[in-house]
Amino acid sequence: MDDLKILAEMRADAPLPDADRLRRLRRRATRRGQRFAIMPSLLVAAVAAVVIVVVAVSVPRTSEVRSLPPVGTILLNSETVLERAAKAVEKRAAAPEPRPDQWQYTKIFNVQPADGRTMTHESWLRYDGKQRAGRDPEGNFRVQDIPPDPGDDDLSPQRYREKLLKLPTDPDKLLAHVAGDRHWIDYPKEEGVSKQVEDPDSRAYRILSLYLKQEAVMPPKLEAAIFRALAKIPGVKIEENVRDATGRTGLGLFRSTIGEEGQRRYLILDPHTYRVMADQLIWLRDEMIRGEVAFRKGAVYADVWLAAGIVDKPGEVP
Repeated sequence: MDDLKILAEMRADAPLPDADRLRRLRRRATRRGQRFAIMPSLLVAAVAAVVIVVVAVSVPRTSEVRSLPPVGTILLNSETVLERAAKAVEKRAAAPEPRPDQWQYTKIFNVQPADGRTMTHESWLRYDGKQRAGRDPEGNFRVQDIPPDPGDDDLSPQRYREKLLKLPTDPDKLLAHVAGDRHWIDYPKEEGVSKQVEDPDSRAYRILSLYLKQEAVMPPKLEAAIFRALAKIPGVKIEENVRDATGRTGLGLFRSTIGEEGQRRYLILDPHTYRVMADQLIWLRDEMIRGEVAFRKGAVYADVWLAAGIVDKPGEVP
């Protein structure tokens, strides 16, 4: 099995997969007759989002299959915690809008589930989406133009903020909007992959989770509405003391759904600021593909946000 070859064939900016994305990747792996390795996310999750593209990533460090040490998690009252989060974030002062020629910097620590490999990515994306920057495997820093792509459903940070500003800040209206938004129903379109039918509650949870992870400047009132809307979705739960792949603990937001009992995908929130610390998928039991163990119980796929912010030029850090 040549995992690196498979990795090279996949998009370097592929997002951390949600349940639908994982099902599609499993089908592809089955057709190839071999296991796959999922490429790490640089900023966004499963569908259209602000894409922070790294020109190349650092050379990965190999290790044993990485599993998180046990920690005593506590199931909390999700409505209470999410209302507390909403009240905290709506008090924040609105951040200034970055200039189009400024850059969004992101540093992410990634863990692969098949073999526990870890990688740290630094990326820069111009706020208007016209250029991207990063280091290649030899450590050379490069800046590349991003050609216009009218058919691409990914948005620049600037355009994503425009989208966010149009969203309702009433939780019920926001929930209805994201559950029925045709953009999220129709995209992404992948060649050779059948369209998955997604129920409105699953779609709403996926999209609201995606909004929380965006590095586009989030209006405080909208962020508060997102937390309140999440509290209204059936199956949404929160655990205390959930550990991310770097060992930090936070509030683990997840949704319990029938048919996905074999994994649990957390958005891990800082318990004080309620900002997203990590997007993490944990295997709760062995997963088999073609009679072989593809992912072992305890395996982790994670993106952990180490740093993020706006800078004036590529190569700078906040």
